[in-house]
Amino acid sequence: MKAIASRTIFGLKIKLTDLLILGALVLYSLLAPLFPSRVRGSWSGLILANGLAVLIFLGTNLIAQRTPSRHLRFFLRTLSVQLILLYIYSASLRLQLIFFPHWHDQIVVDLEASILGIQPTVWIQRFVTPWLTEWMMFCYVFYVPVYPILSLLIYRRHGEEQNENYLFFIGLAIVLCTLGFMMFPVAGPMRHIGDLHTVPLRGYFFTAASELLRGRIHTPGGTIPSIHCAAATIMWWTAYRYSRPAFFILAPVILSLYVSTVYGRFHYVFDVVVGIAAAFLTMALGPVLIKAWNRFTLRS
Repeated sequence: MKAIASRTIFGLKIKLTDLLILGALVLYSLLAPLFPSRVRGSWSGLILANGLAVLIFLGTNLIAQRTPSRHLRFFLRTLSVQLILLYIYSASLRLQLIFFPHWHDQIVVDLEASILGIQPTVWIQRFVTPWLTEWMMFCYVFYVPVYPILSLLIYRRHGEEQNENYLFFIGLAIVLCTLGFMMFPVAGPMRHIGDLHTVPLRGYFFTAASELLRGRIHTPGGTIPSIHCAAATIMWWTAYRYSRPAFFILAPVILSLYVSTVYGRFHYVFDVVVGIAAAFLTMALGPVLIKAWNRFTLRS
């Protein structure tokens, strides 16, 4: 994969990953005042928060680019990108009903019933056991540290430029998913058909951790496409490109993660399919965008 070129603006090297991140935050800031009553919370507060996130992100990267330490530069760059992608996800949740004021869950439930003849999050309850639940929730939670672990692996073996490619592809997948939240807002199984989930999910440490995430962080929405499935697919594909041992080690975790999103009642099956499709769209679109950006940057 070709390295992503950079363009210096006001002393700061801007790469395609930065353009993607800044573009998403500018877009979300412009959308907020269009339908202020449809923004979760204060629309002006969202714009201010977006602006602060941009300043912190640019400031951190300015420090990273000026540090003589290659390792510190990697740490600051990777940390700032991955944290602001998390912020973009949370900011997008406040805009999910910006175009359509109602959730579309019933459409998904009816579609799955017509194709599968069942509601998968309800049907899968027959397999619920504490140890299976613990494994599923481990896979669901372990996805989070895979982000930086893969970055470190790529950096150590292939350098900063290839890590930048990884950050861009992860970022593109996440931004595409957040746009999907707005184009087809779905609240999720727990919100729409929660009364049908009669078997409690009991497990151990990772089950408790996932339930803590559900109770403290998860809000209605963030469903289609599944960011978990989209990003995990990009991670798995990246591991295949840069480290075959990591690819095979991650295989049971990633495959189980797809199932865990339905088993844990976080997503419908439709969300998983669309999330994986978003990852493949990212894989196809990413190289085209990199090529266009490099051509534009080098000619300017």
